[in-house]
Amino acid sequence: MGPRSFQYVYAIIRRLIMTGQDVQQSARDEPKFFYGYIIVVAAFCIMLVTYGTSVVFGVFFKPMSTELGWTRAMTSGAFTLSTVISGLIAIVVGRFTDKLGSRLIMTLCGFFIGLGYVLMSLTGTIWQLYLFFGVIRGIGVSGPWVSLASTIARWFTKRRSMMTGIVLAGTSTGLLLTPPVAGWLISVYDWRTSYVILGVLVFVVVTLAAQFLRRDPAKRGQVPYGEGKVGDQTLQAVMDIYSFRDAIHTRQLWLLLTMVLCQGFCFFAIIVHIIPHATDLGISDLGAAGILTTIGGLGIVGRVLLGNIADRIGGRQTFVICFVLILTSLLWLAYVRETWMLYLFAVIFGFATGGTAVSGSPLVAGLYGLSSHGVILGFVNLGFSIGGAVSPVLAGYIFDTSGSYQIAFLACAAVAFVGMIASAVLRPITSKRKQNPGG
Repeated sequence: MGPRSFQYVYAIIRRLIMTGQDVQQSARDEPKFFYGYIIVVAAFCIMLVTYGTSVVFGVFFKPMSTELGWTRAMTSGAFTLSTVISGLIAIVVGRFTDKLGSRLIMTLCGFFIGLGYVLMSLTGTIWQLYLFFGVIRGIGVSGPWVSLASTIARWFTKRRSMMTGIVLAGTSTGLLLTPPVAGWLISVYDWRTSYVILGVLVFVVVTLAAQFLRRDPAKRGQVPYGEGKVGDQTLQAVMDIYSFRDAIHTRQLWLLLTMVLCQGFCFFAIIVHIIPHATDLGISDLGAAGILTTIGGLGIVGRVLLGNIADRIGGRQTFVICFVLILTSLLWLAYVRETWMLYLFAVIFGFATGGTAVSGSPLVAGLYGLSSHGVILGFVNLGFSIGGAVSPVLAGYIFDTSGSYQIAFLACAAVAFVGMIASAVLRPITSKRKQNPGG
């Protein structure tokens, strides 16, 4: 019997002892309010401002690149650098989340994102753009998704996908609200002053919301939602513990990485270039911003509705359905020219990408347990960052050389097809510590 076996035995005995104590004390100690809902609200607010302000890069794109004389590929490169840095650091963030929780991490993230945006007001050269937006902001955005999703997974056993969906609805709410606000700020002031306003907003909201976060229910004398109603599932969860070293040797982790890479590739290519594409077709700035807003609005619906569905049918099946919708919408986008057609694309694409976003963290928890959930999710999220880093620059390069985004959108459709296949072949881990990945 090796050291790990002794750890499992000890964990099981300790859980049985603690369970007996909980039964004796439950009548007098049962909390009247589950603090996990506070965690969900705080996480929603953080996602709203951090990712909401991230997607408005497309709104700042033309004013900034036109004033400073940069090509679209050069300008997109800052977003790419930010995405790469955030993806790499997210693995470290996941490890610290597993050990320390998310409160300190989110406070630091709020500081770096806010600082990066404020410094953007001083941008005059390309290296400053890459430093302020790419590096400093990239450090800041490395934390919210991985740290908060891992925290939600620890607070909720049942309704995990749905609660993850509600938190991630913050990103879509931000996508719904911030583009028109940013457009209005730029029209009233200028893009430099607008970045200062956004930076201060992010710092204040994230810092305040972070103070309500707790690593897990034990910090509040509670248990994860639904754990007391699952019976032997709690004991099984103690036994089904995968370390990051264990996980990296499984085929499932690499399939998840591929799925999320395809998701990020498609999502960020559209988020960065849909407004320039729409204005190139003769649509007004306000109408183009409305397309991005529609993606955000339907993303809210997709995250909540498909999160609830994922709890019922499983995360893998949800991924397959969403990639089919993403593929269909991108093929449509490559050939449409009318405003209403672009809005129809936004409806389908926003709804589908909302569904892919909510399924990743619960899939990781279902496959590998919670012991190393943060670092494993951080590694999977690296795929999202790689895809998001490559596609905006590739799409910008294709436009610069061909004068059109059509080939870029068809390339995104091909990537969505790969994601669909990877989702379809994902299966549970077959070992003595088998988990159920939700289908």
